[in-house]
Amino acid sequence: MNITKRFLPVICVLLLFSAMSMPQEPVKAQAGLSVHYEELTAPEFVQAVVQSGGTCVLPIGILEKHGPHLPLGTDLIDCREVAMRAAKQEYTIIFPAYYVGQIFEAKHQPGTIAYSTRMMLDLLQETCDELGRNGITKIILVNGHGGNEHFLRFFCQSQLASKKDYAVYLFDPAEDDSREAAINKLRKTTIDGHAGEEETSVMLAHHPDLAHLDRTGQQSGEDQKRLTRLKHAYTGIWWYAGQPNHYRGDGRFGNKELGEMVLNSEAGLLAEMIRSVKEDTVTLELQKQFFDDSAKPLKTKQ
Repeated sequence: MNITKRFLPVICVLLLFSAMSMPQEPVKAQAGLSVHYEELTAPEFVQAVVQSGGTCVLPIGILEKHGPHLPLGTDLIDCREVAMRAAKQEYTIIFPAYYVGQIFEAKHQPGTIAYSTRMMLDLLQETCDELGRNGITKIILVNGHGGNEHFLRFFCQSQLASKKDYAVYLFDPAEDDSREAAINKLRKTTIDGHAGEEETSVMLAHHPDLAHLDRTGQQSGEDQKRLTRLKHAYTGIWWYAGQPNHYRGDGRFGNKELGEMVLNSEAGLLAEMIRSVKEDTVTLELQKQFFDDSAKPLKTKQ
């Protein structure tokens, strides 16, 4: 199949997503450059690559049900907000709306868009390749969707399959007991995980018009525990077994104060990561050495 024809439907979908994204107040760097990739002119893009230290943040979300009360695009709406808050602290380029990821477990719910595995991998790889071709040497993936965790780690490992002039980094903040303690003080529920107290709070903090608290109790977010007899085993149906409503927790307890704390905390950690990635010279050096060694493994010193 012609590769252009193969990817044309997804490219059109991505362009549509970008056009339909919630209007945002432009975030400008000190030099007047927007952080939004799609808002930069071609000459400004050249400046932005230099000013960003060759970095670009790629927030990744999904289109899936978030209980009966939050929008389908919650994951991307939220993680782009984290990226924008981080970019105010440390300039970087933020890639346009990207909704392609792993979400097979929610295909039974209305509105879910679940692309094939090969398509997910190819599209993300070609996106990174194109960013690299445009001078981005350090690509930072920011995941907003729990179902992408294993997929994105595998993607990062797959970057070692062939030689590249850029590096891919996955935002993976270390646990901080003091941060968690501060957040937990504001929590009112003990069961959370999807469209519950935290995600509802985050949406209330920056897009309260998209959080419908009056609908939170229309469905159950309780764990159905339908695989409790299964021991020492993992199966792909685990999430559906526990959360058939694609809702875990209780969104009724969402509040703006908790949401602001979560957003600002994550944005601060992401800004710190961006700063460290800009200063990082070791990753690309080691990558080059690895690719040189892997081309001639018998000459690798033992």
